[in-house]
Amino acid sequence: MNDLTILASSFDKIKAYIQANDDPSKTLLDFKTPAELSEVIDFKIAKKGVSENEFLDLLDKYLEYSVKTGNKQFLNQLYAGFNFPAFIGEVFSVLANTSMYTYEVAPVATCIEMEMIRLMNSYTGYTNGDGIFLSGGSNANLVAMFSARNRILPDSRVEGYNRNEKLRAFVNENAHYSFGTAANLLGIGTKNVIKVKADADGRMQAEALEKAIQHAISKGEKPFFVAATCATTMMGTYDPIDAIADVTDKYGIWLHADGAFGGSLILSDKHRHLMQGLERSDSFTWDPHKLMNIPLICSALLVKKADTLQQNITDINTDYIYHNIDEIEDLGKKSIQCGRRVDAVKLWFAWKYFGVDGYRDRIDNLMDMAGYVEEIVNSHPKLRLNSKRQSFAVCFQYIPKKRTNVNDFNLAVREALRKTGKSNVNFGYNGSDLVIRFVAANADLNKADIDRFFNYFIAEAQKLENE
Repeated sequence: MNDLTILASSFDKIKAYIQANDDPSKTLLDFKTPAELSEVIDFKIAKKGVSENEFLDLLDKYLEYSVKTGNKQFLNQLYAGFNFPAFIGEVFSVLANTSMYTYEVAPVATCIEMEMIRLMNSYTGYTNGDGIFLSGGSNANLVAMFSARNRILPDSRVEGYNRNEKLRAFVNENAHYSFGTAANLLGIGTKNVIKVKADADGRMQAEALEKAIQHAISKGEKPFFVAATCATTMMGTYDPIDAIADVTDKYGIWLHADGAFGGSLILSDKHRHLMQGLERSDSFTWDPHKLMNIPLICSALLVKKADTLQQNITDINTDYIYHNIDEIEDLGKKSIQCGRRVDAVKLWFAWKYFGVDGYRDRIDNLMDMAGYVEEIVNSHPKLRLNSKRQSFAVCFQYIPKKRTNVNDFNLAVREALRKTGKSNVNFGYNGSDLVIRFVAANADLNKADIDRFFNYFIAEAQKLENE
């Protein structure tokens, strides 16, 4: 095959794909079942390679039957949209094909990652902070809990964790499941992650947290980690970090802020008050691949104390890779990964392109668009807001006029939109209510895009209602 011919053809396909994101007549999915998909794409690998034309056809089919997450009707996940400078940064990162363990093999990327960590910490208030890019928010939460365990039990790095220590972690009952996974991996155990009851708006309350901590202490247990959530996955609710920090300071407990979803709010002058007190935390998870629209994966863990991450790692006696010959510390020495993708570079290209002010405006637009969704729900006689909106997520239901199961009805509307490719919006449960969860995550959203979604949604609901 002629690689240059394929490359030229690929550029044409990429251009058409990008242009389609802004075409409202284009659907975001040509839905097929797994069986149907297997009929149009041969997924098996044969002994003999495919021809050039067959290869190009596979490229077409991959894009044709994938979900177009850059389409403005993709409202399903906590990430959405297409970020051109970040896309270019990703392409060039793959082209260079290096790894982040040493300056020797990644000189430019190392300097870029260090600058991104410095810039991100300028928002957190960690004046002597540090950080690392890693493979997602779940991994960041794991390393945060890992760091907290190593602070309270420094010998556990070598001796292992003794169950008699009875470590206990505390999270919002609506917190991400990754904290249970982290406790499992660290040997602490999922049952020792205590879920603190939230208030009616989904926020963990400092009073409830303190009672839970006192109860654990009274049983001879050792509280060591508290996670405040900066935008819960379902409702986008922010825990009161300042009030929680008063409790963790009192008991000497590590405070982590999980901003995997909503951490980018800190870029907004108008709205960062929702994260007041962040500078009092010990660590912070931030996923630019969500609200900053950086291609997956782009996630960082920031820590308040500069040497925290290095102290997590033991016995780096590897002179085959770390030579200590450059005037900079190799980033691999503070990472639990050895081979590591160059994820900071695409963020750097995007931040260079939009600038500090540009990203502030993009985050503000997301909040404005979520507010507009809320206005539409509140003004429509058949739509009902299911929970108070605090940030980027709006949870609502359509209430049909005829007697029917409201949960089943809303799911049917959602599925009809998904399978026709008109809109892709997610759903979840708030108590026993199945609710439609609209997430404003694409920074290029405007009111016309939102109007289009509700036109589709209401038309489908009315069609179902009249059957």
